[in-house]
Amino acid sequence: MAKTENKVWVVSIDMGYGHQRTAYALKGIAQNGEIISANNYKGILKRDQKLWKQSRSFYEFISRFKNIPVFGDLIFSLYDRFQSIVNFYPKRDLSKAGFVEESIYSLLKHNWGKHLINKLSKNSIPLVTTFFNVAFMAEYFNYPCNIFCIVCDTDISRGWAPLDPKNTRIKYFAPTIRVAERLKLYGVKLENIHLTGYPLPEENIGLRDSIIKEDLKNRLVNLDPKKAYFKKYDSLVLHKLGEIPKKSNHPLTIMYSIGGAGAQVPMAIKVAKALKDRLKKGKVKLIFSAGTRKEVKDYFEKHTKGIDNIEIIYEKDFESYYNSFNKALRTTDLLWTKPSELSFYAMLAIPIIIAPEIGSQEKFNKRWIENSGFGISEQNPEYINDWLFDWIDRGFFAEMAMNGFIKGERNGIKNMKRNITRCSGY
Repeated sequence: MAKTENKVWVVSIDMGYGHQRTAYALKGIAQNGEIISANNYKGILKRDQKLWKQSRSFYEFISRFKNIPVFGDLIFSLYDRFQSIVNFYPKRDLSKAGFVEESIYSLLKHNWGKHLINKLSKNSIPLVTTFFNVAFMAEYFNYPCNIFCIVCDTDISRGWAPLDPKNTRIKYFAPTIRVAERLKLYGVKLENIHLTGYPLPEENIGLRDSIIKEDLKNRLVNLDPKKAYFKKYDSLVLHKLGEIPKKSNHPLTIMYSIGGAGAQVPMAIKVAKALKDRLKKGKVKLIFSAGTRKEVKDYFEKHTKGIDNIEIIYEKDFESYYNSFNKALRTTDLLWTKPSELSFYAMLAIPIIIAPEIGSQEKFNKRWIENSGFGISEQNPEYINDWLFDWIDRGFFAEMAMNGFIKGERNGIKNMKRNITRCSGY
């Protein structure tokens, strides 16, 4: 911000990692350096907390249930229908509210979230939230200052827009052009849509891309060992990055990130067992990102016992995990993840190996990754020694890393600060 005393309320939810990861990138401008969890803040009404808890438990149950053959997919598809993203073309008016929006506002009529908004209203500063429900609460209960909502996906359903989108005063931070276009189709006025990019961690970027450039140089050594990419685009690499070192400062490193619901754990173990020989020889390092779930960490430790070169990232609280995760990314060459908010991390010049998507929004995130040339879908982990290293030898991942570096919008935080300053008169 222009002045250090100009702070904002940053409000997220601790349901999965997507909203928290987005919010913690903005910790530097948060009032008292605090990220407020709308579903778990100090003094929350038991009634409100119960509603949040029920929705979280149901989503995590559905996410895990999806792994059950036949019935899992059927049940999840029925659930996902209510939050699905419709086809973009043909362009048409999509402002009419549906079941999801009507349901949310029926809860607001019964004062869901009013306690939180009244509490925040005592200090009238801009409110920035990563979840549309909180933005709806703020508007419904007349929050006295500007309301900003950060979108955490590459495309969005009608549920992100309020019941009366044409008259809303919620201002949206759109990470992609498609999100901005969607919001217009959903009836949000152009003046309330700001194309900012996603808030990537500044500690992974550096001043004038200094950190990301240094990390990418070492990453390219591992991702292009046979110089398949460099032979074709050496002038581009030299122009963008300068001289590339002859040896990387780390072995080929794959990070397998587990989402908040933990649905990807069994597949991660298969990957570790398939790479066992390469891990033993020190040619590959595998990082399991277990987040804040001790049961996931314990599962990894139990089922990878005796396998070398495996690191597990686990912390008791999200902020510590967020910092550890970002630090580990500095020496990560490939990020294996479902297409969640981590899709945007491809713009840190880290290629994405896409795990199966969960839900409509992740389907569109996957499409965005592939269309942008930032990543590619996983193949059978039993044959990882064939397909993964074939793609590395051909320079495919090196090209994806450079695509992320060249095409990626990494100034999300700066752009958001600028818009908050302009809209709030700071």
